[in-house]
Amino acid sequence: MAIRRVFIANRGEIAARIIRSCRQLGIETVLGVSQADRHSLPARLADRAVCIGASRPADSYLKVETIVHAALLTGADAIHPGYGFLSERAALAQLCEDNGLVFIGPTPAQINAVGDKLRARSEAEAAEVPVVPGAAVSSTAEAIEAAARIGTPLLVKAVGGGGGRGMKRVDHLDDVAAAVELASAEAGAAFGDPRVYLERYVSRGRHVEVQVLGDGRGEVIHLGERDCSVQRRYQKLIEETPAVGLSAALLASLREAGVRFARRLNYRGAGTVEFLVDMERDCFYFLEMNARIQVEHPVTEAVTGIDLVAEQIAIAAGEGLRIRQDEVVFRGSAIECRINAEDPMRDFHPSPGIVSEALWPTGAGIRVDTHIETGSFVPPFYDSLLGKVIAHGADRAAAIAMLQQALSAMRVEGVATNRDFHRHVLANAEFRQGGVDTGFVARLPPITQDE
Repeated sequence: MAIRRVFIANRGEIAARIIRSCRQLGIETVLGVSQADRHSLPARLADRAVCIGASRPADSYLKVETIVHAALLTGADAIHPGYGFLSERAALAQLCEDNGLVFIGPTPAQINAVGDKLRARSEAEAAEVPVVPGAAVSSTAEAIEAAARIGTPLLVKAVGGGGGRGMKRVDHLDDVAAAVELASAEAGAAFGDPRVYLERYVSRGRHVEVQVLGDGRGEVIHLGERDCSVQRRYQKLIEETPAVGLSAALLASLREAGVRFARRLNYRGAGTVEFLVDMERDCFYFLEMNARIQVEHPVTEAVTGIDLVAEQIAIAAGEGLRIRQDEVVFRGSAIECRINAEDPMRDFHPSPGIVSEALWPTGAGIRVDTHIETGSFVPPFYDSLLGKVIAHGADRAAAIAMLQQALSAMRVEGVATNRDFHRHVLANAEFRQGGVDTGFVARLPPITQDE
């Protein structure tokens, strides 16, 4: 079907990003905004903005029925959920189907298949994709018994969520019971699902993910991989493609595994299959699949020249895959820094407020995705992401140099940002060599006030 008007059920930089692609495609946009975002840049960029509730997410961006009702009232053909909020909520996808709206994303069944971590592990095993040795547990006694088999160190992980919530590392078997109890309570509060499972802890691992596109009928292609190993407390900070320092054979196996997993689900739309590369064993394990567009998608767009949002819309409209695997060409290297309103000198404490000045970098090879301008209000209710600065160069060294220059030229005043933390990372010898593991940020020497 032809999609002429899209309702965007999100905010911030991803809302502005979706609006940009829709405008290029000649598609009208309606943006659902909370009270706090009524005067935001995305609200002005959209063809129309409608208020969907109060500032807190539970009163606006997380209200499934309200969003579908608003989309229907404004004559939208489709809903784009962006990332976060309701993007991986099967209830939204189902309600769209029930009301004749196109959901720009996977089917409700596919969202459910990957939203439950234990079911996703089972699907990976069925697709012959390696998984981290682990076990589901339903009691403390089961957890103690499973931990003895798996060995320490291990992780207790939430079945129904991610982002580090409901995740606890255990180094000694005597601590298993307490960790399971704590992780279960945290998971229940965060996701409404107290179930947890145990998984071997990989001491030196890299977080590498594969971008896939599927037509919903079994055809799947990949658009390469992204290395997201620069993390703090399981939150990604810097992402890049290609992943350096991995053998061609391992990278080929990773990409094939991502496609195989998505094909197992007859996956529809854009998705990311995430893997943990065990640097000591030179192998990889399936972690999870994110059934949505990712924050870090611009680096893939930079090296492939493919507009992922446009492909999402085309697939949702029934056009299928418009690109064959042999048509995907990778050029150069791209790196993205997430610019957050947080203070690295105060343990990355959030910094809401009014942006008194916003000067974002420009130039050849530099892309900025943001919703922030001079005078913007950074509310305390949402994720602190202000924007993303992406550099695309002929090789990794060139991309790093361009990104350093871009960050030096960037000015965001009125709120604290993590800009200088990123400059600190980009200047680090271990990072510049490439191939850091997920423990890299914890090993970094502290940033100083002079940097």
